[in-house]
Amino acid sequence: MTIKVALAGAGAFGIKHLDAIKLIDGVEVVSLISRDLGKTREVADKYGIGHVTIDLADSLAIKELDAVILCTPTQMHASQAIACMKAGKHVQAEIPLADSLKDARDVAALQKQTGLVAMCGHTRRFNPSHQYVHKKIMAGEFNIHQMDVQTYFFRRTNMNALGQPRSWTDHLLWHHAAHTVDLFAYQCGSPVVTANAVQGPIHPVLGIAMDMGIQLKAADGAICTLSLSFNNEGPLGTFFRYIGDTATYIARYDDLFNGKEEKIDVSKVDVSMNGIELQDREFFAAIKEGREPNSSVAQVLPCYEVLNQLDRQLSA
Repeated sequence: MTIKVALAGAGAFGIKHLDAIKLIDGVEVVSLISRDLGKTREVADKYGIGHVTIDLADSLAIKELDAVILCTPTQMHASQAIACMKAGKHVQAEIPLADSLKDARDVAALQKQTGLVAMCGHTRRFNPSHQYVHKKIMAGEFNIHQMDVQTYFFRRTNMNALGQPRSWTDHLLWHHAAHTVDLFAYQCGSPVVTANAVQGPIHPVLGIAMDMGIQLKAADGAICTLSLSFNNEGPLGTFFRYIGDTATYIARYDDLFNGKEEKIDVSKVDVSMNGIELQDREFFAAIKEGREPNSSVAQVLPCYEVLNQLDRQLSA
């Protein structure tokens, strides 16, 4: 069985998925959707994709299409995921699933109704560095007391990862905090019961807070402190410190270290070191096996409950 997939969004993250899918057997990208037809054709030609369109509905009308991966602007994820499922297609939306709790709940409700595979790209669940820690927790060898996380970018203008102008505005809370809010609960195996946030001044042009601090507490007593900024000039990215009962782990992208800064080999944790590839492999495996994937919309919905709580707090 070859899974035929459409990819919506031929920007920086869409390219990451196309590169990942090339490494996965039994999957073929048959349609590429993006807003600039000329640029989309260029990408499609490079990856050998036959069908190009600027309208998701054109792709959903392809009878043999099985699934869609959405790498479109945040504000489109929920409505497009719903359109995909209404057309009978499995769907993976990049993080975040939505930028409102209502939209996230609507996606989860339709997935439950249809039984289709619907997944959200909470990549941290799949990164080998975090998988290593998760396996230690599952084996009863490590319990988290505290996670200390820094998510830092330099993004004072509205540019994407390729240095190109964005057609939409990114968000520290609904996008970047989603990674850590979900990962914290997932790693603890315990829901978030306390959540507090503060934010800095609102940017006069972008209309968003450029700096934010979040504190979380899980039902099992573990705590998390998350600092986020679009004003930081380096180093850039997200850096995690796990403080636990038997060890300290420091994750910097796909590299993992212990508290003595000794590097831990995570190359054998999974079949790849690429979190996007591992995320896509899980999506396609769930389709083939008829099961719920890790990072299903049902599993990540509690994250959006917490983000909504924080958003209401910040807006008060």
